[in-house]
Amino acid sequence: MQDDAASRDDDAAAIARDAAEEASAFSHPAVDPDVTMPYGDHPDQVIDFYAPRDPDPAVPAPVVAVLHGGAWRAPYDRRHITPFADFLTRRGFAVANVEYRRGEAPAPAPGGPVIPAQSGPADPGRDGAASSGSGDTAAGAPVAGRWPDTFDDVAAALDALPALVRRALPGADPGRMVITGHSAGGHLALWAAARHLLPADAPWRTDGPAPLRGVVALAPIADFEVAEKLAVCGGASSQLLGGEALFEERLPYADPVRLLPTGIATTLVQGRSDVVVPQAVAESYADAAAKAGEVVGLTLLEDVGHFPLIDPAADACAVVAEEIAQLAW
Repeated sequence: MQDDAASRDDDAAAIARDAAEEASAFSHPAVDPDVTMPYGDHPDQVIDFYAPRDPDPAVPAPVVAVLHGGAWRAPYDRRHITPFADFLTRRGFAVANVEYRRGEAPAPAPGGPVIPAQSGPADPGRDGAASSGSGDTAAGAPVAGRWPDTFDDVAAALDALPALVRRALPGADPGRMVITGHSAGGHLALWAAARHLLPADAPWRTDGPAPLRGVVALAPIADFEVAEKLAVCGGASSQLLGGEALFEERLPYADPVRLLPTGIATTLVQGRSDVVVPQAVAESYADAAAKAGEVVGLTLLEDVGHFPLIDPAADACAVVAEEIAQLAW
C-alpha cells in the first residue's frame, strides 16, 4: 500500500510540474511575424516569416521551418509557438512558422482558455476517444487532425517554402534549411523529411530526399503504435488516421517509424520527465532507426517535461537552439 501511495504522489507531482511548465511556456505574449504568405487557398494554409534579429549582411541566415504541436487539434494554432520562433530569430535564424489544417474545433466556452491543456490523465476508448485530460474528445471536444488535409498541407507548405523564403526573407538561405517541430509537430517534421520513403501510391511521395540540412524533432509523436499503447494525447494518433478501423491501413502512409532510414540528419530532443509524450516514444523511433542502419541523435534532458523545449525562459530551449545550429551552420 505504501508503494501505491508513493506512486500516486509521484504521479500527482509529475502532473503538477507539467502544468507549471505548460503555464510558463504559454505565458509569453504572441510575437507577430514580419510577413505572412499563403501556400494555398484555405485560411490555415499560411506561413509566418520572421527575419533574424541583428543579421550579418555578409552571411545569409539559415532557415528553420517550425511545425507547431497541439495533438493536431484545432484549438492549438501557430500563435502559441511564436515566442519560440522569436527566440530562434535572436539566435540568428530566419524562421518560417507553418500553419496547417487540424481537427475541427467546437465553439469555445465563454471565458475559457484560448489554449486548452494538452496533458493529464486520459482514459482512451474506442477510436481513441478519451474521457478526461487533454485528449478529451467526448462531449464535442476537438478531434485530432484531418485525413488527408493535414498531410496535404504540410507537403504543400514544404514544397512551396524555398520560393516563399526568397520572396519573404531575401537575406535568408533556403539551401540551409532545418525542420523542427514540437510534439505533434515533431511527428510532422519527421514525416516531411521521409516523404521519399512513402508507399508508391501516396500522393505526398517525392522522388528523392528533401533538400534539408536536417530535422530536430522535439518530444515527437514518432511511433504511433507506442503512442497509442501509452494513450498519448488521448488517442490522437488514431484520430489523425481516421479512427481504429483505418489505423493499421494508414500507418505506412503516416507513421515516421515506418519510414526509415531517411538519409537525412535527424536529432530528437526529449525531456525525461515528459508526461505528455513519454520518453519511450522517442526511444522507439531511435531504436528503429538503428535497426534500419541509421544513427539518429537522441538528446535526453534530465528534469525536463514536455513544454520547456519551446519555452524561451527555459534552459531546455537553448539546448534546442544549439541542436538546430549544429545542423544548420
